[in-house]
Amino acid sequence: MKTEYEKCMSGEPFLGSDPQLMEMTIRTKRLLAQFNAADYADVERRQELLREMLGSVGKGVHVDMDFHCEYGKNIFVGDRVIINMNCTFVDNNRIDIGNGVLIASNVQIYTATHSISPQERMVRDWKEGEICYTYALPVKIEDDVWIGGGAIILPGVTIGRGSTIGAGSVVTRSVPAYCVAAGNPCRVIRWLDSQG
Repeated sequence: MKTEYEKCMSGEPFLGSDPQLMEMTIRTKRLLAQFNAADYADVERRQELLREMLGSVGKGVHVDMDFHCEYGKNIFVGDRVIINMNCTFVDNNRIDIGNGVLIASNVQIYTATHSISPQERMVRDWKEGEICYTYALPVKIEDDVWIGGGAIILPGVTIGRGSTIGAGSVVTRSVPAYCVAAGNPCRVIRWLDSQG
């Protein structure tokens, strides 16, 4: 029988109130409190907290404060990455961020979602804390992507290599490599030369 975390990672409905998931969340929220309260100049301490909290952190990674996430351990960050202030990554499933990625302020990446059917979404005969079912799909940001300020990336999306996502975009489906995509819903507005 699968644990709630295994269900979470396989895209099946899970209960976020599960004790194992709650323990992971509490641990991460405590580390986030330390990270967001750390002296901005204490780069070593902030990097140490990121390495403890996230699944992996490459070289030359800067994550600004305030940063928010759910489990932390499902976030994998490549080399030479900037994640600017006030970003929220809901990592109930895996979030992979490639090399040379720029993520502007107030970007939100969601792996978690719910069924649009109330009958499937809500827990019947619920106990305290067991209100609804969630399911999660991975998000992948490939190398050399720039995500503009305030963009929202929804579950199951891949942003293709070298692409730019316009500020304020809501990315509801995957974006191909080497393009500029923007809007709500986000769509390709220009193709880029993959050589330049």
